[in-house]
Amino acid sequence: MSKTKIYTPRFYDGLLAFFFKLAASGYIPASWFLKNLPEEQARSKKIGNLNIEVVSHCWGYSHMMAYQLSSLVNYPPKKAHVTMTVFYSPEDEKTQKQLDFFSSINVENVTWNWQPLPKELLFRRAIGRNRAALETKADWVWFSDCDIMFNENCIDSLVDSLQGRNDILVFPKKEKTTPMLKEDHPLLQKDAEPQVIRIENEENFEYYSRSKATGEFQITHGDVARAAGYCANISIYQTPSNHWCKCVEDRCFRWLLGTHGVAIDIDNIFQIRHVTKGRYKKGSLWSRVRSKIRHLKLKS
Repeated sequence: MSKTKIYTPRFYDGLLAFFFKLAASGYIPASWFLKNLPEEQARSKKIGNLNIEVVSHCWGYSHMMAYQLSSLVNYPPKKAHVTMTVFYSPEDEKTQKQLDFFSSINVENVTWNWQPLPKELLFRRAIGRNRAALETKADWVWFSDCDIMFNENCIDSLVDSLQGRNDILVFPKKEKTTPMLKEDHPLLQKDAEPQVIRIENEENFEYYSRSKATGEFQITHGDVARAAGYCANISIYQTPSNHWCKCVEDRCFRWLLGTHGVAIDIDNIFQIRHVTKGRYKKGSLWSRVRSKIRHLKLKS
């Protein structure tokens, strides 16, 4: 891949970010930035097997991505065809190696869809999500993160809950999640060779209830995704960056759609939460600050 130019932040980027933070609080009509949201009667209501596209990003999280991809290998769906889309940068050699490994595994009803990006585009998560939304052929699009696992009956129970529905946005009522794990926890196999991993012991996971469609649990109707994209008309969220950007656009996405989502039953969604964030440059001030915050959460 050819070398990508370094992007110079625009002097007004901070003002744009602040403006859309206020806008997403409801101070400005979302219709100013999204005019073509399909009306309810125009959104399809599918029955039977469904096409689901899962969209993830990976930068410095190859050990987490192994769990997500393994969950589809271990528990292939029977009632859906899943397109597993992963945006990544070939500069992240561990992730490239992980994806190459899973490319060699054929899974019934699953299509691997690796989408390489220059890291400057990858670092703004909304860019990849917007591309996936506009190009998807799926009935539903699950915007996820690479530390989410779709364990036994997860995808099939999702299909059961979506029968004949055409909601704009849905999300799981609950998930199974770990507390904040320290870097040396056995589940965080950072230096492991690519492999299919299975969670054998669930004692580290507890149920957690959700009240809205947060960033990794935004499941959007395909007709909505194709029409609206993902913050497609919000320039700050479609602007490349030289570093990983905090994913504040999730709130803006819900504002544009006019909903926090509808809770539905989905089985066995697992998430591994961890203190050290791989996507931030190790040893940087921001990395140290975020790790400190997460350590405090761990103790609370």
